Amino acid sequence: MKKCLFALIGFLCLNLNAQVQKEIFESFKLQERRDVSYYFPEDYSDDKLYPLIIVLDADYFFDLVVANVKFQSRLDRMPESIVVGIHQSENDLRWEDCDWEDGTGLPTEKGKMFYEFLGTELIPYMATTYKIAPFKMFVGYDITANFGNYYLFKDNSFFNSFVSISPVLAPEMENRVPERLSALNQTIFYNLILEKAPSEDRQLILQMNHSINSIEKESLHYFFDEYEDADHESVAAYGISKAFDNVFKIYRPITPEEYKTEIVTSEEPVFNYLEKRYNTIEDLFGFEKQVELNDIMAIYAACLKKQDYESLKPLADLCKKEFPETMMGFYFEAEHYEFLGEPKKAFKAFEKAFQMEEIDFLTKDLALEKIDALKADFGW
Repeated sequence: MKKCLFALIGFLCLNLNAQVQKEIFESFKLQERRDVSYYFPEDYSDDKLYPLIIVLDADYFFDLVVANVKFQSRLDRMPESIVVGIHQSENDLRWEDCDWEDGTGLPTEKGKMFYEFLGTELIPYMATTYKIAPFKMFVGYDITANFGNYYLFKDNSFFNSFVSISPVLAPEMENRVPERLSALNQTIFYNLILEKAPSEDRQLILQMNHSINSIEKESLHYFFDEYEDADHESVAAYGISKAFDNVFKIYRPITPEEYKTEIVTSEEPVFNYLEKRYNTIEDLFGFEKQVELNDIMAIYAACLKKQDYESLKPLADLCKKEFPETMMGFYFEAEHYEFLGEPKKAFKAFEKAFQMEEIDFLTKDLALEKIDALKADFGW
């Protein structure tokens, strides 16, 4: 019985002290033993959740994806993630795994089994054994990129994010992908990456790009990147890092460009932008990210620029939670009252701010100046 259970799981024990492991997975669905590689962050902990990135063609792309994950996560441009790569180069397995029926464009019998291998064996095992976040990414290239699209055909996709590199499209896929992206009721990030050089599928891919671009849906985040100097082989190296930039933009601090084009131009209350941003991070990745000081200062600057003084109050409350030892929360609260014409409340809040630690441009001298100005204006 124990031997049967071990075969069902299909894994040798993983040494989490080693960042990269290559193991054998015995698949009941495929009735095959498959080589699978895993990358775990150095400080993997059961106290954290980690996005899961599934990489097909692991012989070629696993190391490239892992390098990007390590680089971006160390710079806090994305959360630390677990990467799983399925090796498919031996005996041209990639073509067997990801082939389709000419008439329908749907997976062959072997393709259906490979689909189930990922969806009902490998991903569930990772999700029950390790601390996996809700966010899951699929990375594929040419025929394996096309295969990822089949996971859009479910009512609820296993994957939140797709990196489709120079796909070789099955029949009707240029129509089916836009239809499914339009119909799915979940947040999806879809990266379509293409070289400029001519290829058999180029016109179909451009047609698919045009159709996806026409979808107006807040939950769909679509990116099309075409590379002038890339060929069919080099396009992956060009595209993967850009795809990571696209997908994890929301995780990074607010940029000056984002401030100018998205925050200042929005008609919504300024604080709503920050609230939505961090709620989305929590929904996608399954954990609360501490609010960046950079983001707070960007929202504060926008409040003043747009004279949205109401947003200063929830911003102040957030600062009291995130930076409780500093003067920031009470200082923003004081300015909220000051701008709304409530000088007594402003005076008390500035006094409280003065007693707390300085942070960024907020100093005790600045708070004292505000206190003295209020005294002078109202003769206190």
